[in-house]
Amino acid sequence: MSEIVLRIENVSKQYRLGQIGTGTLAHDLNRWWSLLRGKEDPYLKLGQENDRVLASESDYVWSLKNISFEVKRGDVVGIIGRNGAGKSTLLKILSQITSPTEGQVKIKGRVAALLEVGTGFHPDLTGRENVFLNGAILGMTSAEIKSKFDEIVNFSGVEKYIDTPVKRYSSGMMVRLGFAVAAHLEPEILIVDEVLAVGDAEFQKKCLGKIKNVSSEGRTVLFVSHNMQALQAICKRGILLKNGMVIEDSDIDLCIQKYTGLFQEANLENIAISDRLNRTNSKGNALFTSVSPRTKNKNSWSFDSKEDVYLDIVLNIRELCDGLAFYFILIEPHTMNVITNYKTVIKKDSPAIGKSFPFSFKIPKNSLRVGQYLMYFAIGDKDLKKWYDVIDNNINLPALSITSSEIDPHHNMGLVSLPFELEVKN
Repeated sequence: MSEIVLRIENVSKQYRLGQIGTGTLAHDLNRWWSLLRGKEDPYLKLGQENDRVLASESDYVWSLKNISFEVKRGDVVGIIGRNGAGKSTLLKILSQITSPTEGQVKIKGRVAALLEVGTGFHPDLTGRENVFLNGAILGMTSAEIKSKFDEIVNFSGVEKYIDTPVKRYSSGMMVRLGFAVAAHLEPEILIVDEVLAVGDAEFQKKCLGKIKNVSSEGRTVLFVSHNMQALQAICKRGILLKNGMVIEDSDIDLCIQKYTGLFQEANLENIAISDRLNRTNSKGNALFTSVSPRTKNKNSWSFDSKEDVYLDIVLNIRELCDGLAFYFILIEPHTMNVITNYKTVIKKDSPAIGKSFPFSFKIPKNSLRVGQYLMYFAIGDKDLKKWYDVIDNNINLPALSITSSEIDPHHNMGLVSLPFELEVKN
């Protein structure tokens, strides 16, 4: 049986909104008086779950609530969740940067963490000095650090600047050196947040290879990323967080599937967009007010591959428009790669101001393979020189889900089905 090196027991973390520290002196005195009498902290009874969609009704919020899991030596665990789910808060607790409000964390071994650009670095010290500082914090001797120093510098690729204060480094250089230090100083537990996204593609690939090596040496890795391909490549187990709570702790593929499903929970039939879009980059002459995917018979976000997909879209015409052009792209959610795009002029002159402008858009059947797809779309003038409104990742629209009723071992291979033609010649 593998040794357990990390045990999280009923960990919760509460924050007071708009406050630094514990709040007022009165709150501190109330807490002290309750502690003196052996009572529970009175403010732990307050607060609400960390749902970013809902307006706050309390001064307190639970960033994490009743988190429990165990991690064994040599495991590589991917921690997944949408922005605000509590991933970074959890990693800060595991890194002992902050303490939990409730529960306890038991760690066996040294922990090295790369949570943010510049984590663990003193800006006025050189790269060389910071390497030795981090090693000393991990309890390593000067001789042990020296034996790893050349390997760290070579991996990071910042040899030319190693004697320059790190405050002069770019964010990419900082991440390179930070990861190299964390991975090569042989911690028993390595914690890596999404900060690797700052590095270029070549360095990210290098880091993923190093994480695999770290795991094969019997060390434990906790890895947070929104790159589902990277998670699938190096993790066997996933932990999915939602609103500060664990909703799935299982095989990484199942966690990713459930994570993607968060974009279409409740199977909404009509998404009101008008109040939820950050329109800072839009002119606003015409605004999207709703989008409703459907088959010929029913509203749905889930379709069989043999069904036509219709999108019923409604615009609100607020000001004079120089015609209208519609732009649409489909995105594969794991890699965020664009699968296809489409644009068309739907009106050459301005629609009536103050009126709704409905139109429908069709994705032909047998066009998409089995899977889930994110939709981005925009409305602009007829020449697409000005955007009136854009629906992108600022909006948590559900994913479009394509399924198949056929038993086909290749049903989920590829992303699109092209209309190939074959002719037999005798």
